[in-house]
Amino acid sequence: MTMTIGDLSRRTGVPVKALRKYEDLGLIYTAGRSPGNYRLFDEEALWCVGVIGSLRGLSLTLAEIRELSEIYLARTEDPIGPRLAAVLRAARSRARDRIAELQRLLERIDDFEASHAVELSGRADFRAQDPRAGKNRVDSPPTGRP
Repeated sequence: MTMTIGDLSRRTGVPVKALRKYEDLGLIYTAGRSPGNYRLFDEEALWCVGVIGSLRGLSLTLAEIRELSEIYLARTEDPIGPRLAAVLRAARSRARDRIAELQRLLERIDDFEASHAVELSGRADFRAQDPRAGKNRVDSPPTGRP
């Protein structure tokens, strides 16, 4: 039984645009084209989309998944596991970098809150810091341009 890309999308929850990209990258098993030139897939495509989803969920890039796919499909004697392990180490490193970046963001938020506790509690107004506040100017508000 074959299905169109729309059917595959409905069954997997993956947008058609993403499925087209996956197919173009050679990541999905296809069953060819219909007489009307529609992309056709069989049940095996469901497995491919599931694997892609799992790997994307681990933060692997499409380039990394494509490289793994090429190795896997080449059916060499070398097992795919060690290469996947290396890619997972790279993903873990990226995740740690992102965590560190987010930790720095939390520290900046903490510093801002500490510096502006009075304003954030409502006991003072941020407008008191505005150089134009309290002046009887009719000027328009700043535009962000020098």
